[in-house]
Amino acid sequence: MRYTISGIFLLAVAVHLHAQAPPQGARGAPPTPEAMAPIDLTGYWVAIVSEDWRFRMVTPPKGDYPDIPLNPAGRKIGEAWDPAKDEAAGEQCKAYGAANIMRMPGRLHITWDNDTTLKIEFDAGTQTRLLHFGPAPTPSAAAQPTWQGQSAATWEGRLFPRGGGPRSGSVKVVTTRMRPGYLQRNGAPYSANATMTEYFDVVKEPNGDQWLVVESIVEDPEYLTVPLVRSTHFRKQADANGWNPRPCSAR
Repeated sequence: MRYTISGIFLLAVAVHLHAQAPPQGARGAPPTPEAMAPIDLTGYWVAIVSEDWRFRMVTPPKGDYPDIPLNPAGRKIGEAWDPAKDEAAGEQCKAYGAANIMRMPGRLHITWDNDTTLKIEFDAGTQTRLLHFGPAPTPSAAAQPTWQGQSAATWEGRLFPRGGGPRSGSVKVVTTRMRPGYLQRNGAPYSANATMTEYFDVVKEPNGDQWLVVESIVEDPEYLTVPLVRSTHFRKQADANGWNPRPCSAR
């Protein structure tokens, strides 16, 4: 499986190297983001935890985050992690925010909420992300950051291939306005100043399996010394079998 997953990741990264502009002289109303989608992200997907098992399948001990580049301020917060305090404060969802929800074991259900917005529902923590193509809704000045933040999406790749060939590509998502949360369930923090860039790719194998590969890059000048880069894999399911909504847990 490790060899297969590595191959999938390399294929997914290669997609970003072949962008094309729409054909000149196109007439009529531009296609909606749903209509011009070069890949189909919709359906049910199950997380395949083939790496970082002890950090994702169970809650690691306090201070155990060797692959997260925390600065001294970030480590200080991580070392003070106390799940009982999070529960008492109603902050059980701090590890289920946008910067870590894709790393949670479980399932995704992806649909088009409308022809400009992709919706990702998670059974872990019963969270929902909205990926907005085009102008995103403008939050009011008084609006507070949320667990899933504000996500702006764009298609990349061969959207209008010359000669009528097949379309291919990926979706780039930039998320801001995230409520402070955890990059791991054991309290490794990210701040309200964090920004996350993601690339969603779909790869099809000869045996018919379809994989969703999500590369994420979290930048946080407040708590990280360098960007945190992670790759997460999901396999497509035929239906909702195994879908198991459950609330956030601080432990």
